[in-house]
Amino acid sequence: MPAPRVPQVYLVDDDPDVRSAVTLLLKTEDFRVSAFPDAGRLLDAVDGTTPGCAILDVRLPDMDGLNLQRELRNRDIRMPVVFITGHGDIPMAVRAVNEGALDFLEKPFSDDSLIEAVRHALATDAERRAGTAELAQVEERLAALTPRERQVLEALLDGKPNKLIARDLDVSVRTVEIHRGNLMQKMGAKSASHLARLALACTDYRDRLASG
Repeated sequence: MPAPRVPQVYLVDDDPDVRSAVTLLLKTEDFRVSAFPDAGRLLDAVDGTTPGCAILDVRLPDMDGLNLQRELRNRDIRMPVVFITGHGDIPMAVRAVNEGALDFLEKPFSDDSLIEAVRHALATDAERRAGTAELAQVEERLAALTPRERQVLEALLDGKPNKLIARDLDVSVRTVEIHRGNLMQKMGAKSASHLARLALACTDYRDRLASG
């Protein structure tokens, strides 16, 4: 089993003094930091597979922070974003938070506030990645079901009892019970309600939540 990847903090600020100071601060707290003077160099360096977060200055020479945040999202790079901003940039930073940024800090910010924001961002990223990995496992289990087990699952999601499922499929109730037990075992479900939650989290059945 491969070792977990070390989370990375990506800092983008065109002020070299800010980059140096923030990098030094975060490294003293044992964070792994990569610093860039502009958006383009960040986009060249990051692909979304490494866990981490981004600290973005709102005003950058080639692309403002809000557009950089959108470009990361367009590339399916979902790392949490913390904005750092001057007085005049607060309205833009508020819009960025409304579009999904985790937080923004007004310059000059305290060391503690930045460290707390980074810890929160990395924890948020870890939780998201754990949820994504868990969902992928559930999707794999769903794909391993036989066609008949899928038919039984879909009938259960529609709220049908075993007797009605047996009639619809022209099989015995005992056969339905066997299929039901098999699919619950394959899906790792502890109960019927747990089975439903697992299935409805998957792409194939997610639309049932909206239509229900």
